[in-house]
Parts: sequence; structure tokens; C-alpha cells
Amino acid sequence: MSNIARILQDSRIIAIVGMSDKPERASHEVADYLLRHGYRVLPVNPALAGRDVLGQRAYANLTEAAAAVAPARIDIVDCFRKSEDIVPIAEEAIAVKAGCLWLQLDIVNEQAAQLARAAGLDVVMDHCTKIEHRKLAVAA
Repeated sequence: MSNIARILQDSRIIAIVGMSDKPERASHEVADYLLRHGYRVLPVNPALAGRDVLGQRAYANLTEAAAAVAPARIDIVDCFRKSEDIVPIAEEAIAVKAGCLWLQLDIVNEQAAQLARAAGLDVVMDHCTKIEHRKLAVAA
């Protein structure tokens, strides 16, 4: 089993950083897909904090999202932000003891990846959670 397959199979709670409330945006489409496949999705976007997106309460940051699911933890921090914005997100993912820092397609930040790995998080870069989950469903 690949590392990506293991992460997706072992995870239940996914925080989507950079979540949009616009249905045409990739973050919204991916969140909708993940919800339909049994994951709990935590939208993280300060502009949407306190509102519902896809029936899920949005949070301003990972710290608020993590507090909302405690004592459970965020399994995957799924990032829909520019590569240069990822280091602070990685630092917050480490602080909330998330299981994985996942950077979506075309998002690569080696500094953030090194920080997260050093803290014990799994790291996936330049992959889409929806595409990878679909591959698992086909293989099953």
C-alpha cells in the first residue's frame, strides 16, 4: 500500500485550508467529494469563519478547527494556498498535532515539508486528495 493510500484510508477528519464557498473553485469541489465519501471536512478560511460551507462550520484558522474536534485530531491539513504561504500553515499544523500536511496540485514548499516531517507529520505535495481517493476506489 502506498503512503498516500494509507493516509487516506486511516484518516477521517480533513481541514481544508483556503476553502472557498464558490462551487466552481477546486477547494469547494474537493470538499464536496470528500464529504460524500465519509470524511469530516473542516473549512478553514478567515473570510468565511462562523459561516456554513457545504453544511460545515468554517473556522478562521487550524487552531479553532482543532479545538472544535478535540479530543479527536485533524488527520489531514489539505492546503489550497500558494506555495509561498505554506510555512505558517505547516507550523500551525504541527502546533495542533495534525497527522499530515497535504499540499494540493502544483503546490510545493520544501521548507514547510521539512518542518512537518521533522515534527512527525506525513507530508504529501503536488497531489489532489480527490484524485488520489478516486484511484483507491478504482483499485479496490
